[in-house]
Amino acid sequence: MAETDTQKFTVPNDDRDNMRRILRNVYEALTEKGYNPINQIVGYLLTEDPTYITNYNNARSMICKIDRDELMQVLVREYLFEQE
Repeated sequence: MAETDTQKFTVPNDDRDNMRRILRNVYEALTEKGYNPINQIVGYLLTEDPTYITNYNNARSMICKIDRDELMQVLVREYLFEQE
């Protein structure tokens, strides 16, 4: 593939369902520990620094199992095409 060719990237549906479950669990763990879960997850996504995520309920190890690039692709797609 030449450098000018565009690569295609697709996230399988089962990966999206798994990402959703993990994100919800991480969100709940952060909430229970008193953190702002949206800010903490965004911090993690921007930096890939897992210390933004609590260890409580295994949240940190769970979020590290998600491919950040795939997650961001799903988030952008959902944001752009969500029902108003």
